[in-house]
Amino acid sequence: MPRSRPVSYFDQLIQACHRIHWLIGVIFVLVILLEYSTPPPYVFGYLYVGAVLIASTRLSRRATLWVTAVAIAFTLLNLFVPGVAAITPDTVANRVITVLALGVTGWLGDRLQSYEQAITRQRLQLQAQEQLAQMREDFVSTLTHDLKTPLLGALETLRALRTENFGPVSLPQRRVFEVMTRSHQKTLQLVETLMDVYRNDAEGLRLHRQRLDLLTLAEDAVADVVPLATSRQIHLRVKDETSEFRRSYCVHGDALQLSRVLVNLLSNAVNHSRRGSSVQVVMGTANGHCQVQIIDEGQGIPADELPHLFDRFYQGQSDRQAKGTGLGLYLSRQIVEAHGGKIWAESRANGAVFAFRLPACVNELPLPATSKSTA
Repeated sequence: MPRSRPVSYFDQLIQACHRIHWLIGVIFVLVILLEYSTPPPYVFGYLYVGAVLIASTRLSRRATLWVTAVAIAFTLLNLFVPGVAAITPDTVANRVITVLALGVTGWLGDRLQSYEQAITRQRLQLQAQEQLAQMREDFVSTLTHDLKTPLLGALETLRALRTENFGPVSLPQRRVFEVMTRSHQKTLQLVETLMDVYRNDAEGLRLHRQRLDLLTLAEDAVADVVPLATSRQIHLRVKDETSEFRRSYCVHGDALQLSRVLVNLLSNAVNHSRRGSSVQVVMGTANGHCQVQIIDEGQGIPADELPHLFDRFYQGQSDRQAKGTGLGLYLSRQIVEAHGGKIWAESRANGAVFAFRLPACVNELPLPATSKSTA
């Protein structure tokens, strides 16, 4: 017994179009019978609206215009056919109103069809963009994971060479190994930052919150950045905005993630400050929030770049943004916003300010004032 050929999608589409054409034809036949079997004062042309609506939602734009035009033609023709009654102004007015209703219905149907097509195109574009973004994220995730393994192996090999596991090492060789180690560490840090950025975008940032003192975190971050600041002859200082005494700035947050924010902003400030200048970390409070401002004495930031500084991979046109990949500030924004805070930048005449604020702890006593600000 021969097998029946499976019905393809195009066959189903053709069959559906045929059914729609038949349905519109039946509507026209019924309306024509009603129109032409009754005197002209009885207007049944409004029923053509059903055929016009079906055409506008199921058929092409050209088909919709044809159905509308034919409906209008049959409505007006009924003034003269079958010609059994005199044409009065009321009859003409009723026909004109019917024609206007059919025309408006056809026009609205055409507009609706255009909007639906535009929405479909936008939906397809969004789907294509989402697929491209997913492919890019998968590629970056795989690439960063594959890069991390050889970098760790290279760092371990350099450590073994510096500790003379493979034989004596001269002073010039040791300096070369130190330069190579720093370079590999920076590359590894960049890879880890890239992995964190994409992981946070895909899965969200997971925070391990506890009660923290932002001032203590700021002092620890300054200690981490001291070697970089010393190499650039930059003086680092932590101070209170309104007091000469040490105060606590209590927040509920993730110590590791907030430390990354502080180190990122401090490193950024040091890298873009003039040699021999200073970078200040100013602690303060405002409207129930703890606020940290990192003030440098660099070139400043053009006004048109300020809204984009914390975008992913953004690098401005000024000399200030010549270094880096645009990931450090973006990661800092992710972390601060995950804590329910806000991060921003401002330009000054002789430098820039990068600041963020976080909700302060409530119903908890601050630490007692004990000593003067760290300098």
